[in-house]
Amino acid sequence: MKNILDVVNRLNIKKYSLYGDKICKVEEGCFGKKHGKLVLVTAISPTKSGNGKTTVSIGLADALNKTNNAVLSLREPSLGPVFGAKGGAVGGGKCMLEPATEIDLHFTGDMHAITSANNLICACLDNHIYQGNELNIDPTKITIKRCLDMNDRALRDIMIGDVKNRRREHFIITSATEIMAILCLSKDFDDFKNNIAKMTVAETFDGKLVNVEKLGILDSVCGLLSKAVSPNLVQTSYGTPAFVHGGPFANIAHGASSIIATKLALSYGDYAVTEAGFGADLGAEKFFDVVCPKLNKYPDCVVLIATIPALKTNGYGDYKVGIMNLQRHIDNIKNKFGANIVVAVNKFDDDLKEELNFVVEYCKKQGVSACVCEAFSKGFSGAKQLAELVKYECKKQNKCHSLYDYKTSVKSKIEKIAKEVYGAGKIIYSEKAEEKIKEINKFGYNDLPVVIAKTQYSFSCDDKLLGAPENFDFEISDIELRTGSGFIVVVCGKQLLMPALPKLPRANKLKLVGKELK
Repeated sequence: MKNILDVVNRLNIKKYSLYGDKICKVEEGCFGKKHGKLVLVTAISPTKSGNGKTTVSIGLADALNKTNNAVLSLREPSLGPVFGAKGGAVGGGKCMLEPATEIDLHFTGDMHAITSANNLICACLDNHIYQGNELNIDPTKITIKRCLDMNDRALRDIMIGDVKNRRREHFIITSATEIMAILCLSKDFDDFKNNIAKMTVAETFDGKLVNVEKLGILDSVCGLLSKAVSPNLVQTSYGTPAFVHGGPFANIAHGASSIIATKLALSYGDYAVTEAGFGADLGAEKFFDVVCPKLNKYPDCVVLIATIPALKTNGYGDYKVGIMNLQRHIDNIKNKFGANIVVAVNKFDDDLKEELNFVVEYCKKQGVSACVCEAFSKGFSGAKQLAELVKYECKKQNKCHSLYDYKTSVKSKIEKIAKEVYGAGKIIYSEKAEEKIKEINKFGYNDLPVVIAKTQYSFSCDDKLLGAPENFDFEISDIELRTGSGFIVVVCGKQLLMPALPKLPRANKLKLVGKELK
């Protein structure tokens, strides 16, 4: 691996801070002069170990970089999955970000900064109430939750406070915090600070919103986050530049790297390759509807990843039955969002040739470009055909668009996504959700986009309802207003914002070799 300064000099970046010889931070306004094509990598509904989006994204960027300038914009790993079920988020095989272990663990401290800033707000809010409550805050209407960058089911239901002010609460994972969303949706530090100031943390007894600015701690909170706003620059094993910044999950947040990082990638590359978390019903939908309007650009091409294991899972063991899950995702991307699309069949070692060929031929019959991708085992050469198909699709006219108009009602936006993207029938709102919608309308925030939090394993709210289900009941259990990040979180079914560890977490399998976890 080359010194990170080689990457900095090759891109001609002028303003940066070194974190050793392998990592640096680039100032958020330090743009290049290119106007690159945007390539979004997404996937069909995944298995519990994922579909390899990051691996394919890296392989694709490496392949594009052999004939053009390609730059990655990817999310930072969370310690929850790193020590949980999925593992790290730096790719795999011959398609890796380097230095892999450092990126997976503490990296440049962005996750720690977000965790600390969020919990500082919580501590100051509770202290304000304890010290006399000058702002007249209702303790039963505190909307901000403490967080931790770890899967910990014990923190889903806790009691906090002294004897007089004791209340039931719950932690959320750092990736689900509003500060994480604000970091990823702000255009620069000034915009970030303004959005933090607007972030609602509670309501008063007389029904008014209390934000961070009113608590008088805005400068302290933003001081903790001043370095975190600047994107991190690393490289792949082949030396392709990669901005790695922000880490919202797509099943409980909006699931994309920061706008700042993606704009930087577009300004330094002929192609900027980014990814959206989990399946296209989650990450890609939110990218089109929430990220793109703020980015002021839609993808020139969408790469939809399919795997034989995921198709078999969605077909209850039969990949030919599971192909309907792929078909639903193709239809959504191509017809609901109007995007140019390439299907990449990410090859696993035990996949049969006839299985792979079946998927590729199926896509071609649908009028969609497709190929087998072997980036994991062959590196950039295994993604060469994919790169050529992507370049071809990027030359076509871009007709990509969002699904809904922000000015429509909250329920209209929810139902548009649930019925047109998921295939839902009846939408069922809990009493709590109905009350939250009334509050959102009262406060005048009904024109915000919605971010649906639901299981990643199904189009529905039920993770056991696989494939391409239709006309199912779609249950809305809760709704949260996020005034800082500028969206409304819609919690569906039993989806929780604090994940849990599996029976045998990856933390039990990792080994310390010298001072490095393997």
